[in-house]
Amino acid sequence: MAAQSASSEPHALDALWATVESRRGADPSSSWTAKLLSKGVNKCAQKVGEEATEVVIEAAVGNKAGVVSESADLLYHLEVLWAATGVAPADVWAELARREGVSGVAEKASRPKN
Repeated sequence: MAAQSASSEPHALDALWATVESRRGADPSSSWTAKLLSKGVNKCAQKVGEEATEVVIEAAVGNKAGVVSESADLLYHLEVLWAATGVAPADVWAELARREGVSGVAEKASRPKN
């Protein structure tokens, strides 16, 4: 089930997901999302890494506006990666709900050791 804001309006991430999904299978020459998806999981994952690094850099230099802008880019590319890997936002929201109220230390300790 999609997360809803208190005002019952779709959450921005849900609206973004709808856009990402609508671009699946579109002409890569007409859609950046379709172009990324056509390049496969590795390219989508690379973009997430690039955007995460850009958020870190903006935070390190104290650029709040840069953190906001790069975070939006990161969230977009993360949703594209989810689409490329068959993960739906509801899967992530369910995992967050499962972790709610659990100490971060305890949650991390409960993960399988690799």
